[in-house]
Amino acid sequence: MYCATDWKDYELLDAGGGEKLERWGDVVLRRPDPLAIWPLRETAVWKNADARYHRSSSGGGHWEFMKPLEERWVVSYDRLSFYVKPTGFKHTGLFPEQAVNWRWMIDKIRNAQNPVKVLNLFAYTGGATLACAFAGAEVCHVDASKGVVQWAKQNLHLSGLGSRPVRFITDDVFKFVQREIRRGHTYDAIVMDPPSYGRGPNGEMWKLETHLYPFVESCLAILTKRPLFFLINSYTTGISPTVLHNVLQLTLGKSFGGRITCGEIGLPITASGLVMPAGILARWEAT
Repeated sequence: MYCATDWKDYELLDAGGGEKLERWGDVVLRRPDPLAIWPLRETAVWKNADARYHRSSSGGGHWEFMKPLEERWVVSYDRLSFYVKPTGFKHTGLFPEQAVNWRWMIDKIRNAQNPVKVLNLFAYTGGATLACAFAGAEVCHVDASKGVVQWAKQNLHLSGLGSRPVRFITDDVFKFVQREIRRGHTYDAIVMDPPSYGRGPNGEMWKLETHLYPFVESCLAILTKRPLFFLINSYTTGISPTVLHNVLQLTLGKSFGGRITCGEIGLPITASGLVMPAGILARWEAT
């Protein structure tokens, strides 16, 4: 398992009973997590949460605030900084377990012998974009949501990286890749964090089980002749890391050789010493 163990501004304090308790800077949030199926020992730290997200039986949910909080606040990882805030979908705008991928990409880019161009697809609020820009890469950041693209821009400037060569594009990622193929544009590395289901800005449908393989296959056409890496991250329930490994083996491995690794991502739980599973990844890298 790839475990994000080097955070200072984030901590998974405890988990159980279908919930997790997290410290984001100085703020403690209590949120649902369906993978925390073991019993909850509700100690005092749980009762002192600053806010709690309650699911609704009819779908969605709402936050209950035990004390007034800023609309958003800043957490940092190494020299990267992010705005976080409780959203209506229980999320905060940041997935701290992704630090394992940020660190890996930073090392790959810094050790490259040539300038690196990275394409970040389904790029959300820009964690991978910031990491790659910080490492010195030129980055193209693509997401279908105008709001999260704006959030990513703010994170870039917050991290002092506003002058780095980063393009932010609000678009359906599949259509964007098709246009890049026609334009003849290429990238040394591609990062993607595809959702289980999704819609583009014009109602385009995405379903991971149906569209991931042909999408990855189409991305081969926009890779340079000697690409550096290709990363797929997923939170889709029921998808094994081996599935992602196989997708990369039949596309990147077949075309470029290289090395493929895959596995679960996790976060250490302070109270119990257990590890909270938090998605899967597969990485292709040149050898």
